[in-house]
Amino acid sequence: MQFLDIREKDFQAKFDAIVERGEESGREVEEIVLNIIADVRKRGNEAVLEYTKRFDRLECDAAGLEVSAEEIEQAFSKLDEKDLAALKLAVERVGRFHEKQKQQTWISTEEPDIMLGQKVTPLAKVGIYVPGGKACYPSSVIMNAVPAKVAGVGEIIMVVPAPGGELNPYVLVAAKLSGVDRVFKIGGAQAVAALAYGTETIPRVDKITGPGNIFVATAKKLVFGQVGIDMIAGPSEILVINDGSGNATHIAADLLSQAEHDELASSVLITTDRSFGEKVAAEVERQLKELSREAIARKSWESFGVIIAAGNLEEAIAFSNRIAPEHLELAVENPFEILPLITNAGAIFMGHYTPEAAGDYLAGPNHTLPTGGTARFFSPLSVDDFVKKSSIIHITQGGLQRIGRDVVRISALEGLEAHGKSVSVRLD
Repeated sequence: MQFLDIREKDFQAKFDAIVERGEESGREVEEIVLNIIADVRKRGNEAVLEYTKRFDRLECDAAGLEVSAEEIEQAFSKLDEKDLAALKLAVERVGRFHEKQKQQTWISTEEPDIMLGQKVTPLAKVGIYVPGGKACYPSSVIMNAVPAKVAGVGEIIMVVPAPGGELNPYVLVAAKLSGVDRVFKIGGAQAVAALAYGTETIPRVDKITGPGNIFVATAKKLVFGQVGIDMIAGPSEILVINDGSGNATHIAADLLSQAEHDELASSVLITTDRSFGEKVAAEVERQLKELSREAIARKSWESFGVIIAAGNLEEAIAFSNRIAPEHLELAVENPFEILPLITNAGAIFMGHYTPEAAGDYLAGPNHTLPTGGTARFFSPLSVDDFVKKSSIIHITQGGLQRIGRDVVRISALEGLEAHGKSVSVRLD
């Protein structure tokens, strides 16, 4: 962990190492993934089965790739009633939030001779990728499947790796509760390729969403254009802005909630009170020893954890807007006062009793968020990601008489004679 002062001359150079932490290995990974995609595209099920055996130690035939209704029933039988109730609550709350995002087809008749509008159509088929490596993520299932269901997607296909043939029951239950239609026991770049191009068993989809490792992220990037994708997810990150108020124990816990994700996760505190920052650092060290995932969290904290001393909140906010964090906690006395100044963030957590983890699971908003500074131009996953929009235009003869001459004039400016003639023949 580093302790930096935002006013030091070499501050930016030191912090850049954290910003660029996920950018190594690009070309080598891309070459591997390109080969996997080409192979799956050429050989279909045969290639998927080989990669699944090699990478996930799961040997089966094509029919065995799909999770059966019996397996899902068995998953329900393994859950404690309170765990099941918590998952149901998460599905309900996330669904209620995303219902508010729905847009309807609309028509405008403001002009008597011209009708304009927008048609909103759900995607026919989407694929959601759920990681299955270092931890199980029923929350990822909920956050990807529920907005798709709310949007009215025709069929939701889920892929999740099953190392050694083991599937997490919480993931399967979350899939059923969230409205997933089919689940396949595949992961990695081969799963993305199968969804993008289809195989004899796995349906081709219109869009792929969900986070994964560097191979999954690279595969999504390479199949974009063949299918839609949500975003390219990088390592997880949290930034906490603090004014010296609050409880150091709470903030330390919030920083570690990201550090335990993986070794490349980044946890940053920027505070106007250096002594408070020192208390947080000491508290992080104490709490690390209590974590079951201490090795992962410690590696993340020691490599990409940083506490920054700022002269004032204005400096802290300017810094935050510049790096556009995935998760931003406003751990200050009056978060609503500074909220209007925040311009770049995936999700904003307000005040001392709004930990980032609440948003990860069941507050309601989506936890699939832009990382690596892409919150400058990307938004959280939403219902909008699962619909497409078509423009509607209807012009009467009188309407074309009114605007047609200007259409002809603009087409002439561009030297596109046939465009103009397609209008002028109707006017003459």
